[in-house]
Amino acid sequence: MERLKVNLCGIELDNPVIPASGTFGFGYEFAELYDINLLGTFSFKGTTRDARFGNPTPRIAECYAGMINAVGLQNPGVDKVIEEELPKLKKCFNKKVMANVSGFSIEDYAYTCERLDAIDQVGWLEVNVSCPNVHGGGMSFGTNPSAAAEVTKAVKAVTKKPVIVKLSPNVTDIVSIAKACEQAGADGISLINTMLGMRINLRTRKPVIANKMGGFSGPAIFPVAVRMVYQVANAVSVPVVGMGGVSTAEDVIEMMLAGATAVEVGAANLVNPYACRDIIADLPAVMDKYGIKNLSEIIGGVK
Repeated sequence: MERLKVNLCGIELDNPVIPASGTFGFGYEFAELYDINLLGTFSFKGTTRDARFGNPTPRIAECYAGMINAVGLQNPGVDKVIEEELPKLKKCFNKKVMANVSGFSIEDYAYTCERLDAIDQVGWLEVNVSCPNVHGGGMSFGTNPSAAAEVTKAVKAVTKKPVIVKLSPNVTDIVSIAKACEQAGADGISLINTMLGMRINLRTRKPVIANKMGGFSGPAIFPVAVRMVYQVANAVSVPVVGMGGVSTAEDVIEMMLAGATAVEVGAANLVNPYACRDIIADLPAVMDKYGIKNLSEIIGGVK
């Protein structure tokens, strides 16, 4: 449907709905439930240079209007992703996919992005400098403008595909970090990742998850995400991908009005595996309700 189409860093999407990394695996698991080609695209499971087992269990805690996770970037490593996971995906998904990359050093980021940049299936590189669930990497790069810029420069030096830097909300000034990434060559900004949260078991008087703290996601963080997307979209000239608590077609439109070109859906996929399919199906009726002819026309519609 033409009225749902948007352009993200030079690549046209049939619609702006993108399942977020860590909530959609490598896609083929969901392809058993519905035709995932109806998605705009999706961001696959966070990938690192080497294989990672992840954090100790338990890794998940329920919260009011959300959840906390500390999975810790469990993945088979970039070589296995290229050799095994992406060929499986190719059998059921005929669009470009977004590769989500994490690292523990600038060299890690550059190596993994260079490997994935060579893969035709990959359309965008979503560089995650904002994961709160790992020690010694991830968020440590995303809370400092100069560190985030260094990662961006290193990745841009070895890639030709659009680089979208994923930022953390666990900072006092999200705009300065986004602008530093843009100045370092980022083709887009993705935000927000999870907020840092914690739950305590009243009986044991110990943290519910083994990592003690983890990433808080779900509907409760949506207003924070909208605010940060609005701030960043009005400060940079590159496209913004908005996410954080999105669970309905109305949420997608609100994010786009705040300035998002595309919108990722995360925790909602873990509650309802058909969430993204249903949101896309609902968009035309919600657009009609609010007098919206084309989604591309409402991006940044609130000033």
